[in-house]
Amino acid sequence: MPSYSGVWNLVAQFQAVGQGLWPYPPLTGDIGLFAGTNYNTINFITITSTGNASNFGDLATTLGNQAGCGSTTRGLFAGAINFPGSNVIEYVTFSTRSNTTDFGDLTVARGQFGGANSSTRGVFIAGRLSTGTNYTTIDYVTIATVGNATNFGAITAAAAYNCATSNSTRAITSTFIFEAAGNSNVIEYVTIASAGNSTDFGDLTIVRTTGSGAASSTRGVFAGGVIPGNRSNVIDYVAIASIGNATDFGDLTVARSACGACSNSTRIVVAGGNTVSGNTNAMDYITISTTGNAATFGDLFLTITNMVSCSNSNGGVQ
Repeated sequence: MPSYSGVWNLVAQFQAVGQGLWPYPPLTGDIGLFAGTNYNTINFITITSTGNASNFGDLATTLGNQAGCGSTTRGLFAGAINFPGSNVIEYVTFSTRSNTTDFGDLTVARGQFGGANSSTRGVFIAGRLSTGTNYTTIDYVTIATVGNATNFGAITAAAAYNCATSNSTRAITSTFIFEAAGNSNVIEYVTIASAGNSTDFGDLTIVRTTGSGAASSTRGVFAGGVIPGNRSNVIDYVAIASIGNATDFGDLTVARSACGACSNSTRIVVAGGNTVSGNTNAMDYITISTTGNAATFGDLFLTITNMVSCSNSNGGVQ
């Protein structure tokens, strides 16, 4: 006779079979996850290869406009902007294809913001509600535990539509819309291990919003975004350990905004988003240590915009 918990495990397995999620062998290697607004499906890729994404599992909702971060074992998806916003943080275990599990709550319900991490800590920066309220809020969580976020500090002014990335020491964020000043090329940073307000880092090569960010342990990269009247294909990079303006890296294969990006120590993959022709499922990749234009990686499982992404091998855990 199986135990009470064993019965529920069997029930969960039968449910997973019905959803096409079980049985699967554990995932290994450098895993990147992407999800977005119009579906709750989580796509996964192996960053070291090329090819199309596969189904990993589902988010609890389809609200989208979230922020993501990850350790070597867990990927987190936080917040949402719609109706009027969510403070929910969900998580998955990278090695196990499954639906998300509740992690805790943000200090403020919001979406359209940036997520970054060290090997132990996840950081969520800025954001807004569908009512139009922007926030300066920075939250943090300890990724290995579950529980509500704690206030970390604040960015310089209320803002949203930003992306963020990190190495193990610093989180950097850019492609803002500031509530008072409009679109911005400002880059700001915080030291992840301490709590406090953000500090000016430098500027992107062009003013844009709603881009994507990813990093190795040394370089932070910002790709795509919205520019006045159009989408951007620009890729910029910075040396995370220093302070200064971004340098042009190259171009995406197609100009896009509201895309997601994830990385390992050598490669960044940019996925999904919105082009002038509509939403796209295309994925690009670059080699972080070089400069040059992106190449085609493959396609997402579904066409998704307002992306949230994370990986188990990003610059924050290297």
